[in-house]
Amino acid sequence: MHSLNASFIKSAADPSQCPPPLYPEYAFTGRSNVGKSSLINALCGTRHLAKTSSTPGKTRLINHFLVNGQWYLADLPGYGYAKASRRERSAFMPLLTQYLLKRTNLLCTFLLIDARHAPQANDVSFMEWLAEQELPFMLVFTKTDKLGKQALQNRLTAYKMFLEERWEQLPLSILTSAITGRGLDQMHQFISENNRQFMPEQRDFKP
Repeated sequence: MHSLNASFIKSAADPSQCPPPLYPEYAFTGRSNVGKSSLINALCGTRHLAKTSSTPGKTRLINHFLVNGQWYLADLPGYGYAKASRRERSAFMPLLTQYLLKRTNLLCTFLLIDARHAPQANDVSFMEWLAEQELPFMLVFTKTDKLGKQALQNRLTAYKMFLEERWEQLPLSILTSAITGRGLDQMHQFISENNRQFMPEQRDFKP
């Protein structure tokens, strides 16, 4: 397990309240209950960085963390949780989209997908929006430990076939587990490689 020096910086209810864009930044988002907080904690080698809860949809703000004094991790609100009020749900997407469009130091958005489920309409719509806006992103399949080897392969094959019907070039993807640590080394390597290309006030994404 990697143990990083990660510290909470601030929460923002509006993109204008985010920290100055001095460091490269990576955003984590996805449907509520996708395992976002657990993956963030596993990635940083701690149990207490991002708050986990048995009640999905707890994240309401953009929470920023500074990792090793070198890069920002942005924990974004989850989406698609039915028990959130209509008013709350309607507030999430403008916050997400304005942040994603305006954050100049954002190098990649990690879009978390629960590996156990078939493609969900709001996940697909969101990744298509990211592509239309030419915003770099990566699909991060979570909870891969919840499926057997063959069941996981079948699910991923079906997901790939679904995307191939709609995409000429498939998005980058990675398989992860907050429990077993699967994929965490790859995420660390990806972040390290892109950090070296970063210039303040400039997106510079190198897959």
